[in-house]
Amino acid sequence: MRKFCPLILIFFIAITASAQAVQGQKNGISFKALLMDYQSQNGGNIDAIKDYQYGFEIGYHRLINDRLSLNVPIKFGNVNAAGSNLNDGLHEKVLGLDVQAQYNFLKPFETVNPYVTGGLGAVSFLNSEIDAQVPLGLGLNIKVAPGAFINVQAEYRYSLIVDRSNLHYGLGFKFFPGAFDEEKDDKAMEMEEKDSDGDGISDKLDLCPDIAGLKEFNGCPDTDKDGVPDYEDKCPKVKGVKAMMGCPDTDGDGLSDNDDECPNVAGPIENKGCPIKDSDGDGIPDDKDNCPNIAGIAANNGCPEINKTNDRDGDGVEDSKDRCPDAPGPKAYNGCPDSDGDGLDDSIDRCPKTPGTVAANGCPEITQEDKKTLDVAMRAVQFDTGKSSLKAESFTILKQIANIMNRYPDYNLVISGHTDNVGSAVANQDLSERRAKACLDYLATQGIARTRLSSAGYGESRPVSSNDTEAGRTLNRRVEFIMLPR
Repeated sequence: MRKFCPLILIFFIAITASAQAVQGQKNGISFKALLMDYQSQNGGNIDAIKDYQYGFEIGYHRLINDRLSLNVPIKFGNVNAAGSNLNDGLHEKVLGLDVQAQYNFLKPFETVNPYVTGGLGAVSFLNSEIDAQVPLGLGLNIKVAPGAFINVQAEYRYSLIVDRSNLHYGLGFKFFPGAFDEEKDDKAMEMEEKDSDGDGISDKLDLCPDIAGLKEFNGCPDTDKDGVPDYEDKCPKVKGVKAMMGCPDTDGDGLSDNDDECPNVAGPIENKGCPIKDSDGDGIPDDKDNCPNIAGIAANNGCPEINKTNDRDGDGVEDSKDRCPDAPGPKAYNGCPDSDGDGLDDSIDRCPKTPGTVAANGCPEITQEDKKTLDVAMRAVQFDTGKSSLKAESFTILKQIANIMNRYPDYNLVISGHTDNVGSAVANQDLSERRAKACLDYLATQGIARTRLSSAGYGESRPVSSNDTEAGRTLNRRVEFIMLPR
């Protein structure tokens, strides 16, 4: 054994130095704890783990290609060899050197890589007897870092000496010093060459790596082919002009169609692209005409020239007959203006600045769809049991209500909370108030002014169904949302 040890030591120092010194080459080293079973293959029991002995292995590994590698492990340990008295506490020291070929089922640096091994080995026992063995094994490498692996291996070793065949089980660490840089280089090259969208421009240079595009736009598309790439185009699906950020200007008034309130009729920018309105045709724009629906003269700010002694607002309707003597309006409305032109004069119009319907007292009529949303909200808004905290599923319908409020700026919203009769009336009153207030607070977070919102609680005082049944109590637990003109 003394002759065998220096040879092994010199060989191990050489291969370890080689593995550490040669950067970029695929040389590796490993360290492994062993359980060595010399009993079960020679008449003992494989489940007699107490007879297993500990050992240690240091190995050198050389990758030949993506599937094949060369392993040179050195093993140390104490064993209970067959024929030893297991009760006398004496063990034989063993030292081994193998040369093995390893076949990898996957590429060597995959995250999990199973393999098989086989080769030839020499084992020296305490009595200087050298045993030739044939190792055959199964193993698994599990990557924990670039080039670094947890290694698990089981090995059957056939001995040419009687009663020396054995099993080895190993757990340890395997490391390839040069692999980290190679993996980085491979990834860098892969990124350099990767073209995710297949447009001929590598992802590294492609401003839109996941969408096929054009070289002149650094890999980004120009869907409408107007010469403005989609990422700069405010109207990417409609052909436009560069001056308008890719949007069209149909009437050529200097406002793009998406910003132009009259896209087919030219008008000044200060009037949002619409022509200056002159309803009465007196040459004075409505915004400067005190009598926009009655032809007048510039000297009288667009109103007819009359004797102002009996007509303070100069609208042609004597003050004695003028319902709005200080605001000019047509005779048809008894001298009151109709600012929004909806057929209701300002004196009876609940929304005098916004066109509406007679049925809605001059305010825009709420659509059936929006009314349905408000009705659905009465049941859809949910709270934690016995509390005023909103459940997450309530946020969708409340956001829809906020959108409705934004569409009808002339309306306010009244929120009322109601409960069933379970519990005390005082507690139910308090709970209904807090729940209505919780809805108000949430709508305020969505940008709705608190001056347009009000809340109240009615407890169990306004049931819509009988509280004698569960179904009735469910209907009575509700939050109502009612929109009213300001």
